[in-house]
Parts: sequence; C-alpha cells; structure tokens
Amino acid sequence: MTSTTVVVVTWRGAAHITACLDALAAQSRPHRTLVVDNASDDGTAALLAAHPSKPEVLRLRRNTGYAGAMAAALDNVDTPLMAWLNDDAAPASEWLATCEDTLAKAPLAAAVSARLTLADGTVQSTGVRLTADGHGADLPEPADEVFGFCGGAAVLDVEALRSVGGVPASYFCYYEDTDTAWRLRLAGWDVVGADADVTHQHGASTRPGSVQFHLWNERNRLLTLLRCAPRAVAIRQLVKFAVLTLVLPLRGKPAAPNFRLSLRCRVLGAVATRLPRTLLERRAIGRRATLGRGAVWDAWAGN
Repeated sequence: MTSTTVVVVTWRGAAHITACLDALAAQSRPHRTLVVDNASDDGTAALLAAHPSKPEVLRLRRNTGYAGAMAAALDNVDTPLMAWLNDDAAPASEWLATCEDTLAKAPLAAAVSARLTLADGTVQSTGVRLTADGHGADLPEPADEVFGFCGGAAVLDVEALRSVGGVPASYFCYYEDTDTAWRLRLAGWDVVGADADVTHQHGASTRPGSVQFHLWNERNRLLTLLRCAPRAVAIRQLVKFAVLTLVLPLRGKPAAPNFRLSLRCRVLGAVATRLPRTLLERRAIGRRATLGRGAVWDAWAGN
C-alpha cells in the first residue's frame, strides 16, 4: 500500500527535473509522485508529459513559489505521509523507505529530515537548527532529533501538518519549513533526522545570495518569529532589525545584499503590512499549542 505522496515543486526546471524523476522512479518503496508546476515556460511541461514514470502534474496558473505550491499540493494529498522534495534533488533508492521507517519508529515525530549532500560531497543539511537569534540554519552534522526539517527533502505526517495549519503559502519561498517545524513543536510533535541520502544541486532553481533571496529570507524569518516565538524574542529581533537598518547609512557601503538600506526598508514595509494578519495567525497558533513558546525556545535556541 502506498503511504507517501512525494511532492516535487518545479519552476523552469527543465535543466534538472529529469534527474529528480529518474531517482524517484528508482525508489525501493512504492509511492505517488505529484509534481506541482509553478507555471513554467521553459519546456518543463513537455518533459513531465514525456517522462516514463508518468508523474501526476498539478499545473498552477502562476508562480506561487515553493510555499504556495506545497500548500496547493497538500489539498491534493490523500496518503498518510507527504514528502517535500526539491526539483534539483536526486534521492538515493532507499531514501523514501528509510524516511518512512524512521517515522514509524518514532511515534511522537511528525517529520523526518533527510541528509542533503552537494555534488562535491559536502553535507549541506541534516535538518534545521534554531540559532540564538531565531534564524533557521542548516545543521550539517547528523542528529537523531533536530529542531526542524529541511524542506529540500523531508517526509511529514499529513494529519499532523494539517492540524497545525498546513503550509504558510504567503511566504512564497524560504522559511516555510522552519515555520512549519515551529508549529509542529508547539503542538507537541518531534522532528527527527534520518540516514537517508539526497544529492542536491543547491541553487539550481533560485539564486541564493541575490537581493530577492535576502528579501524573502529576512521577511519570512521575522514573520516566523512574530507567529511562533515568545513575544519578547519576536519584539527584540524586530527592533534589532529596525535599529540596524536605521544606522546603516552611518556605516558606509554595505558588504552584503541583506545589509542594503533599500532591501531592509522593503522587508520592514512588508512585515508592517502583514502585521495585523500575522498577529491573528499568532493567536490561532497559540490556541493549537500544547507547549509554551518559551519552552520550545529554551530547549532549542542556540543548541
């Protein structure tokens, strides 16, 4: 019986999605493959139609980003488990079996994070750690339990995911995994790591380090803290971001895009615009929680 729907989100993935689909076709464990095409215009649709594995395709009318596409996919999942997989990732043949078995052995876990490795053999991520200032950062070392899963290759319990509010579609891209992990942990669920290998062409679909990358990344980090973290932490990090933005003109030319005044003002504007809705979402998350925000923060922040 098929337990998992593997969801692959793609946007202009013609150059690399074939390797991903080939790897899924070679999995030792039966599964359903659902590709969400974010309105690609580079021939991706033709490649999907011609692939021997005949994946199911959900083609969206516009590019909704990784978060939006995963949210759309969740509405179309009818299996107990749902895998998140980047279109530039190629899992080893035992990846899915290992992740499913790891979850089965951890009844309190709602998500399992695989090990993503770059082409040169460098381990990119075994999961997500929570830094002392609230960033969700890749953890390169193996661990039985992690704060959060890396959305590039993970398997989640569908019922648990839906019970905590699903995927934050409005994030578009980045931090949708960290935000989801926060909400799962607040609801009393664990997140575990698995010895399941996935080769990742990091940045094939997006441009890490670009202005747009930093805009999404900084905005969504602050929104995640406002939604999920203890109130004092969220306020402190928002004020810190704003104060640093104000003093940037006194510090000369910025060394990195995320320290450009224009970008940070756009981030603050986006957060301010979303603040009323975000506070309502924070209240809803609190109502679903079985653990205190402070308890989760104290257990994981900086550890």
